[in-house]
Amino acid sequence: MKIKNMRLIKNNAVICLLPFVLSCSRTGKEYSDMSESFPTEKIEEASGPKSLEKESITNTLKIIKNANCRIKVNNVELATVLSKEIVSKYKGYISDEHFTHTNYAKENSFTIRIPKENFDQVLDSVCTLGDFVDYKNISTVDVTEEYIDLNSRLKTKLEVKQRYETILKTRAKTVKDVLLTEDKLRVLQEEIEAAQGRLNYLANSVSYSTIQFDLYEIVIPEEEPDIYKASFLDKVKDGLSFGWNLLEYLVLILFYVWPLFILGAIVFIYLKWIKR
Repeated sequence: MKIKNMRLIKNNAVICLLPFVLSCSRTGKEYSDMSESFPTEKIEEASGPKSLEKESITNTLKIIKNANCRIKVNNVELATVLSKEIVSKYKGYISDEHFTHTNYAKENSFTIRIPKENFDQVLDSVCTLGDFVDYKNISTVDVTEEYIDLNSRLKTKLEVKQRYETILKTRAKTVKDVLLTEDKLRVLQEEIEAAQGRLNYLANSVSYSTIQFDLYEIVIPEEEPDIYKASFLDKVKDGLSFGWNLLEYLVLILFYVWPLFILGAIVFIYLKWIKR
């Protein structure tokens, strides 16, 4: 009897513990499956973008190249014309120009935008037009990291925007949900436009380099004579001018004294009538 009771107790205990054992084995199996799959996915997500970013940095450098140069020339006008021909030859354009002329110097300052692959050719060609170069400064700015960061952020924001648009079309049921989603989309759109504008600016600055040229010419002023002596042509001009002015005055006098002519004519006619 005791043996039967012991067997019955063991059977009941096994039956009671069986669900618990099964649940534990299932949880362990699920945990082992997650531990096998999840870390590899995380590693791929973490290592993929970094490797791509590193490859992009090494292969596509974004460098902004600028220069400014001051050159002494014999003739500013001629040097400016030749400089514009050089710039046009290498597919550039002049973005700004200022010309000044004083008693002691002529100077023309102009800024050009040139494709980056023609930067050195244009700079060297214009420098050869002068007698000598006062200074030539070249500067470079590496914006590769900023460009890649902005590009990745822009892609992320576009993906988030697409998800919000999907939510707005399919899941937003109430007015509150619609307004909240539209507000999120508005903020995202502003950030996207700002990022796109900055990317366009960086791309333009990288594609076209800027060069500031200052061409100047020294002018020796002529000494002014102590006594001014008019030339023969100047005297002829003065004589013609004086004669013309005198003729104008005589004609004007006739218009001013016309009543005297009328009065004289009346007196003459009256005296002639008395004599008869």
